Amino acid sequence: MPTDTDPTVMLLRSFFLTTMAGQYEAVMQRAEKEGWSHREVLRHLCESEAAERGQRRTARLLADSGLPETKTLSTLEEKLLPAKVRRQLPALIEGGFVDRAVNVLAFGLPGRGKTHFLAALGRELILRHGKRVLFRPAFKLVGKLLAAKRDLRLEAELKKLDRYDVLILDDIGYVQQSREEMEVLFTLLAERYERRSLLISSNLVFSQWDQIFKDPLTTMAAIDRLVHHSIILEFEGASQRVKKATESAGQPTG
Repeated sequence: MPTDTDPTVMLLRSFFLTTMAGQYEAVMQRAEKEGWSHREVLRHLCESEAAERGQRRTARLLADSGLPETKTLSTLEEKLLPAKVRRQLPALIEGGFVDRAVNVLAFGLPGRGKTHFLAALGRELILRHGKRVLFRPAFKLVGKLLAAKRDLRLEAELKKLDRYDVLILDDIGYVQQSREEMEVLFTLLAERYERRSLLISSNLVFSQWDQIFKDPLTTMAAIDRLVHHSIILEFEGASQRVKKATESAGQPTG
């Protein structure tokens, strides 16, 4: 019977089991040749459907994440990372910190690999654990929240962000906010406190965060919320970008 008129295939399609419908005829032919039981046929079809749905979901999560495509675990030069950071990586990839709503705070001067590290970690949380991750430069996200506040949509925007298990704020140290911008950033930090994980990179140590939040009390309150449940990573040493550029310049051409 042609697959486009097979009642079973038509039922599978009506239930949106498209992978099962597409593989049904081939699987039935294989089952007849190899003597599969009905239970084995059903399990094979269900496993195929589940695998395909998992792949599609992962693709959607990656597309929605905003993660830089080139900053992956395979392109992360672990040997250039500080030893303490390198030792933390396997445990972070396991993803348990996300379930506990723990923050990861990466500090260091520009070019030390903070962004690459957090982006690679975020990608692995999607690939290995199916977590919803959003990567945004801090100044862009703050600008979006400020615009939402002016349009009386801040609560709705925060609810959208709350859907993400992990929010990566890149280069928070470059954000030199007005009081209004500082307020929406603090609101975001407070909303996620003990509920969702934040991954933050900054070229400013905590003692310099008054440049971000302006007000000393707000600065202390923001830091208190972030560090209460957090893993702090210090990216020390020479700039990776300078080192790579120097190495490239020293290589012979031809």
